[in-house]
Amino acid sequence: MAEAVSGNDRAAALEPDEEAVLAANQALYEALENGDLEAVEAIWLGPDQADDKGGVFCVHPGWPALIGRAQVTRSYMLIMANTEYIQFFLTDVEVDVQGDVALVTCTENILSGGEPEEEGELGPLVGGKVVSTNLFRRTPDGWRLWSHHGSPVLTSGDDEDDEEDDDDE
Repeated sequence: MAEAVSGNDRAAALEPDEEAVLAANQALYEALENGDLEAVEAIWLGPDQADDKGGVFCVHPGWPALIGRAQVTRSYMLIMANTEYIQFFLTDVEVDVQGDVALVTCTENILSGGEPEEEGELGPLVGGKVVSTNLFRRTPDGWRLWSHHGSPVLTSGDDEDDEEDDDDE
């Protein structure tokens, strides 16, 4: 007969998984900062774990949803090729492990060496905050990224524009 597991024992059992997921999540951002595409690819589910047509998903702010390793890899190649450097400062990092799936939510505070666009406006890879949701799956090789979704954090100026649009109606 199996023994009942107390809440404290269950939490203690999850801690190594949470630490491993957080390490995999951190490795993603470090690989991006280092411009290491091979390391970025290694963090995502491999072809043997997810097919290339629908196995992995990625949504970056302002881009269409990317489906499959080829599209996801190209997006990261573009990001890393269009900035001299990029740094991520992660805040509000939370992890929830449910069996073989783990959800990491965080705020990406992004600093980048991209060039300003016309009229001095900063480009999409130059600074800003993104709320990120990273979904990992447990594999025999450890935790691998299955889905990434980033949403821009609205600034107070963005909120004011929305309020003005509402007043016009």
